[in-house]
Amino acid sequence: MSDLGSEELEEEGENDLGEYEGDRNEMGERHGHGKARLPNGDVYEGNYEHGKRHGQGTYKFKSGARYVGEYVKNKKHGQGTFIYPDGSKYEGEWANDLRHGHGVYYYVNNDTYTGEWFAHQRHGQGTYFYAETGSKYVGTWVNGQQDGAAELVHLNHRYQGKFLNKNPVGPGKYVFDIGCEQHGEYHLTGVEREEEEEGETLVTVIPKWKATRITELALWTPTLPEKERLADGAGQEEAPGAEGRGEPAEEAQPLTDLSEGEMDSLRPGEEEGDITREEREGFHYDSLDQGNVSFEEEENRPSDLRD
Repeated sequence: MSDLGSEELEEEGENDLGEYEGDRNEMGERHGHGKARLPNGDVYEGNYEHGKRHGQGTYKFKSGARYVGEYVKNKKHGQGTFIYPDGSKYEGEWANDLRHGHGVYYYVNNDTYTGEWFAHQRHGQGTYFYAETGSKYVGTWVNGQQDGAAELVHLNHRYQGKFLNKNPVGPGKYVFDIGCEQHGEYHLTGVEREEEEEGETLVTVIPKWKATRITELALWTPTLPEKERLADGAGQEEAPGAEGRGEPAEEAQPLTDLSEGEMDSLRPGEEEGDITREEREGFHYDSLDQGNVSFEEEENRPSDLRD
């Protein structure tokens, strides 16, 4: 989703005085706290210094937008909150009327971006949360685009790798909550599409995943803390025949209560309830059949405003 810039909602300049009620200095300049009704219909109420908005103030646009925060010489500078006409909101740092520093942007579709900004664009480390799917992108941004090392987190798995212009590219891996990982690589392929009306040929970049291997499930093996192991060893010396003591092999063989026939029914390294090799292989090949993966943000809805 694009971020509606405050440059599209210009505030009245220092020469557009309008009507003013408030404090003045000895030179007659607006100085201190005051309220101004500007010629374009906007209203500012807050602090002034030598005729300029300076300090804490509230600027209400006739469009319904509103800024509440700090000013330095008529510029939004410091901490501030801007509520845009479409209902989206930015809370964070400003510099020279631009979103700059750390801040949070709340979009009209309930998506959020939390992270660094540079010259009004998402730039640096940040997290974009997709409200509709519950997924989130955690990584680096360059000039408003997902670019660099990042992690795309879904409800039951996550992808770790690099992104270029919002598309995954190069080596990466999928990490699944069931305990396995699928490694592979993304290749960007171009698909030409011709628009009938204008006759222009557009090339759409599509990331295609090629899996190379999948890791096995790692079974958990119970271990005793070092103090307990030492205590068990001491007990074994005192009473070597005591049941349940001095039997290290039992730690690695939790299935000693099973009969020999029951043991044969289990594969080596497997316990009841573990995922079978066939299931793992089936899952692997299903994953290999993944086609084109769309990583377009929810921010591209027609209703969203663009920069």
